[in-house]
Amino acid sequence: MHLRDRVLHRDLGQHAGQRVLIAGWLQDARDQGKIAFLLVRDRTGVTQVVAKKQELGDERYKAVTGPNRESVVALRGTVQASKAKAGGYELVLDPPGEFDVLSAAEAPLPLGVVDKVAADLETRLDNRFMDVRKPEVQAIFRLRSVLVKAGLDYFTQHGFTQIHTPRIIGASSEGGTELYPVKYFEKDAFLAQSPQLYKQAMMATGLDRVVEVATYFRAEKHNTYRHLNEITAFDAEMAFIDSEEDVMTLLEGAVHHMWKTVAEQCPAELALRNVQLTVPGLPFPRIPHAHAVERVNATGKVSVKPDDDLSTEAERVLGELMAAEGHIFYFITKYPGGIRPFYTYVDADGTSRSFDLEHKGLEVTSGAQRQHDVDKLEARLREKGLDPKDFESYLKAFRFGMPPHGGFGLGIDRLTMEVLGLDNVREAVLFPRDRTRISP
Repeated sequence: MHLRDRVLHRDLGQHAGQRVLIAGWLQDARDQGKIAFLLVRDRTGVTQVVAKKQELGDERYKAVTGPNRESVVALRGTVQASKAKAGGYELVLDPPGEFDVLSAAEAPLPLGVVDKVAADLETRLDNRFMDVRKPEVQAIFRLRSVLVKAGLDYFTQHGFTQIHTPRIIGASSEGGTELYPVKYFEKDAFLAQSPQLYKQAMMATGLDRVVEVATYFRAEKHNTYRHLNEITAFDAEMAFIDSEEDVMTLLEGAVHHMWKTVAEQCPAELALRNVQLTVPGLPFPRIPHAHAVERVNATGKVSVKPDDDLSTEAERVLGELMAAEGHIFYFITKYPGGIRPFYTYVDADGTSRSFDLEHKGLEVTSGAQRQHDVDKLEARLREKGLDPKDFESYLKAFRFGMPPHGGFGLGIDRLTMEVLGLDNVREAVLFPRDRTRISP
């Protein structure tokens, strides 16, 4: 049997009446004495295989019904119509009973694949290879793949070049102490907080629209349902802008395109997760930070000072207010300059040309127009308690012609969580890294 010739479950109908090879995981085997029903699962579905003792003989029948659940098997049989089975077809294992165990599974299983008893998230993550065999879990990552491709397609269609920047850096990307130090030969270095400084440098090259599927490393000692310490995101930067509004217009278009693509291309995955996806309308509302603070404080549920960022609870309350108005996506704009990173453009009134994109009370994106004047940029660094000398390789690009520019980081993990309404961002990541988890 040549495994390259195997037929997937979804294609059985094209081979009615023919003998074909299938292969996959043995999900279950029900031996009823003279006849057995095997359920063999591949990535497209589960095929029922009928095995009859009278036709196969005692020895071969015993071999077919003997393997443990989740063993990897290959077999050849004849495709026949079956009104009782999903998809309308099953496979009859006819003589000579070609059946091979490609890899035997041990018993008991560390995690059930189709068992009714639910496992907690930690057990699932400890046995992720087994957890992802579940169709409803596979659906998360098939949908995530479509989401990422849709995002890259959108950026490409709008003139963006995909780049790749270092994950090991010599200085903080954004200031602060939330860094993972590494020893780089004889030098001290860090894992990158973001590709921020590199993608900004690209704005001085003539490749003035760039995007990266980036990995962030944030050494924040939190342990919540929405935070991870290793994060995947679209990181985009664009030059020759008039204001942050140009960046927000691009961003909302990208999110709308991803949402729409998932709704059109992933109906099966959404159904497996019991999700009815609503595609958001354009444009998304813009709410200045000062107005957002006023609205949240007016509810009496939480108190936010004018120059403070919105807390998690404040974001939740604002999300409820926006949902009541029919808005699931919205921007919070014009944050106070003092609470935004050093590279953010700050106007004379102290407000910044920055924004967050929120979905139902959860931040999924942060972005801004950047400061492109090198003297003002150095002043901002000093205001933040940072030494411009430590950022000289970054600042050098600003000394020789830097156009106005801006960009954002759009979290893929959180976006996937929000599309599917998952309870925890760890479910949207194959092998998440958080405060306590570094394995598998």
